[in-house]
Amino acid sequence: METVSFTRMEDGTREEYAFLGQIWNAHHHAALADNALGLLKRLEGPKLGYQIDRYRHSLQCATRALRDEADEESVVCALLHDIGDSFAPDNHSEFAAAILRPYVSEANHWIVKHHGVFQGYYFWHHAGRDRDARERYRGHPQFEACANFCARWDQTSFDPDYDTLPIEHFEPMVRRLFAREPRGYD
Repeated sequence: METVSFTRMEDGTREEYAFLGQIWNAHHHAALADNALGLLKRLEGPKLGYQIDRYRHSLQCATRALRDEADEESVVCALLHDIGDSFAPDNHSEFAAAILRPYVSEANHWIVKHHGVFQGYYFWHHAGRDRDARERYRGHPQFEACANFCARWDQTSFDPDYDTLPIEHFEPMVRRLFAREPRGYD
């Protein structure tokens, strides 16, 4: 079979959908790591008022996580936590978390998804927002882990003089993460 015969999805057969599934999975899963790294690369360039760009910020977060002896999955989460900045500036955390979700633990998914609110603790009060908005999650099993993610890695990673590791150091980790069998979820 080279192509399916149907023009309306409701007319497809089990065999045609099995055929499409093989092609779809092979094509899209093979490109996942490259696509995630491409989103990260899009953060390179304008500093947007910071002393470093968001790409270097992401590399710094991952470098700090690695030097803090975090597990590889957490290091990759630190690297990719802001990949939504260019496409979803108002909900970048959820964007990154959605991409990572099938390949990371529930704990890391929750941390990436909520890091934006937790990061607000450090600056929202300067913008007339509630710096304690993260408190609505107090009692969640990942509250402290997310607070630590921001305190140790995210909010500290805007330093132009920090000895940041290059992307080549992290790329194999990203490839291993996206080579995992995606986990099921509902």
